[in-house]
Amino acid sequence: MSIRSSFILLILMVYTGNAYSQKPTYAEMLGYPAGSKVVIFHVDDAGMSYESNQGTKTSIEQGIASSCSIMMPCPWAADMAKHAIEHPEFDAGLHLTLTSEWKAYRWGPVAGKTQVPSLVDKEGNLWSSVEEVVQHATADDVEKEIRAQIDRALTLGLQPTHMDSHMGTLFASDEFLERYIKVGMEYNIPVMFPGGNNKLLIESMNFPVIRQLKAQGKYKEGMDIPKPKILEKAPAVGQMIWKAGLPVLDDLHTISGNWKPEQEVTAEEWGKYKAEQCIRILEEMEPGLAMVIVHSSERSDIFQYISGSGGSRYADMLAMIDPTLKAYIEKEGIILTTWREVMQRRQQVK
Repeated sequence: MSIRSSFILLILMVYTGNAYSQKPTYAEMLGYPAGSKVVIFHVDDAGMSYESNQGTKTSIEQGIASSCSIMMPCPWAADMAKHAIEHPEFDAGLHLTLTSEWKAYRWGPVAGKTQVPSLVDKEGNLWSSVEEVVQHATADDVEKEIRAQIDRALTLGLQPTHMDSHMGTLFASDEFLERYIKVGMEYNIPVMFPGGNNKLLIESMNFPVIRQLKAQGKYKEGMDIPKPKILEKAPAVGQMIWKAGLPVLDDLHTISGNWKPEQEVTAEEWGKYKAEQCIRILEEMEPGLAMVIVHSSERSDIFQYISGSGGSRYADMLAMIDPTLKAYIEKEGIILTTWREVMQRRQQVK
């Protein structure tokens, strides 16, 4: 049976109610103790800028972050890749990039615009938004660009520990998701996919709804908000990835970039606030293997010309090196891991 046929069959199983309810957790299936909370604090957007690279290094080498992924189309990707090569313990994957979202600081596809014409705008850069990629891109061009980004990493000497998706673009279309998983299987590179309980992911995906309800004065803590329908597919897709010999997440948190106190605060206070929010989600997560995404960057006068998110990204870095957060993780016995380790564990499971 082809990958496409298997993918469609498993999705249909979910909708007909025949999908297997995942028990035990993927963490247990990987050999972690039953009931354990296993976490990858993951730094996205490495390679995007010098500041992003410095923030990533600090978060991992001085803090609790244990993994990162590199944006291969971006100008500072080679610097980040070479750092990972020179430090073999550094867990670095690929942040597969199909968008170029900033106004003046932009990049094109690694494959070249003539090779993947449906992925570029009139400037020859990748589309600015996920919606534009879905509207214009063909699945064949998406796959071609994924392969080009992997090949660039391999040419630099980097063996990626995993792959994930910048701005979630590869999760915005079933066809894109299929190609993402297909290429991961072919290269035997883990693909970031949450196929378990997804408690934190439901919170992340419902954030816009909650924000709107709060603005309308209708939100109440603990109120029941419908589970996003897209997650109905997750258990079946997770099973397919697992059966292909790759690890699968039980949960995923994606919205640390939205964490900001309502009042004006210093950079240090913002970082402390984010550390407190990390503790909150660690308390709320169910046992299993979860990935928590941050976007750490060092502070500089230049980053403001790239994006207005510099303050949040610097606060992410400060949160990752916060001693209170580190102490909480140690006290609660939360296990920090890497994509390299979970793949090694997956290879040992029959």
